[in-house]
Amino acid sequence: MKHKTGVLLVNLGTPDSPSVKNVRSYLSQFLNDPRVIDIPWLMRKLLVNLIIVPFRAPKSAKIYQELWTDKGSPLLHYTRLASEHLQQELGDDFHVEYAMRYKNPSIESVLERMRKMNFAHLIIVPLFPQYASSTTGSALQNVMEVIRKWWVIPEISFVSQYYDHPQFVQALLERGKQYPHKEYDHVMFSFHGLPVRQVDKVYDDGLCEDHNCEAEVTDDNKFCYKAVCYETARQIARGLEIPEEKYTVAFQSRLGNDPWLEPFADKVVKEQAEKGCKKLLVFSPAFTADCLETIIEIGEEYQEIFQEHGGEHLQLVESLNDHPLWIQTLKELVLQRAVFHTPAMAENQN
Repeated sequence: MKHKTGVLLVNLGTPDSPSVKNVRSYLSQFLNDPRVIDIPWLMRKLLVNLIIVPFRAPKSAKIYQELWTDKGSPLLHYTRLASEHLQQELGDDFHVEYAMRYKNPSIESVLERMRKMNFAHLIIVPLFPQYASSTTGSALQNVMEVIRKWWVIPEISFVSQYYDHPQFVQALLERGKQYPHKEYDHVMFSFHGLPVRQVDKVYDDGLCEDHNCEAEVTDDNKFCYKAVCYETARQIARGLEIPEEKYTVAFQSRLGNDPWLEPFADKVVKEQAEKGCKKLLVFSPAFTADCLETIIEIGEEYQEIFQEHGGEHLQLVESLNDHPLWIQTLKELVLQRAVFHTPAMAENQN
């Protein structure tokens, strides 16, 4: 008897529209997540609902209006395309869905649809290459909270991270080859930021700063976001033959005054311009679909900072979006975990 396997791709999320109302709703759900702002419950509620969201929503809505296209949110659009292409690649033995951790389509609504399909096996793939509690951890927790209420729980496989998957790295290299680094004065790898206290929580025996995370990935720091970000950058740099002295790893999108991972991307942009850098190439390997953080923050805001301090052109390397090698990466991640892996499917993989 042949059983279909259900596959769920999970991305971060996006407002339903760029209206202030919908942006406010999105920010409220996102920032009230205790894995995103990991402070005591009452303090988080007061900070998010009385200070951050009321003041930030109108400003963010203007930015989302700039980001929005005739196809809606780029992140939602590219996630949908990736799921459609993955369905075509996997064939009839699999059923692929996609959901957003925040807003729509929600994890709960999509999983309810999948529950009714009575799959023998579910494979959950968060679209975050590097593990962080506030992204992958939050998505997987939400999935588990929904599924634990089911009367019948099928076999479930989770993907926690894949920053070093050969196909994923190759997809990033193909993106990067569009912009030969020799034509640029410097290269920056910009990853989404995290509070230092969140990466410290990975360790039972000390702090992130005690584990040489900028230099190597070990058994101790293999789930440290900082460590795997630096390793992601090293693998891209090696593949594109970018000298170590020509690139910088940085972190963007910080919030609040607590210590966050450094160096800060906007400051690196400013410093490079002040040093005489005229052309800056920027990768964003933590984002698999272009979104506000890539298109607007890097592509526009950082460009303005760069030019204000003497630079000329900042080039954003597009996210993987629906690149064929990215779809192949997802296919391999799924097939590696598939229970019902038929000979025909194995042949198609080769």
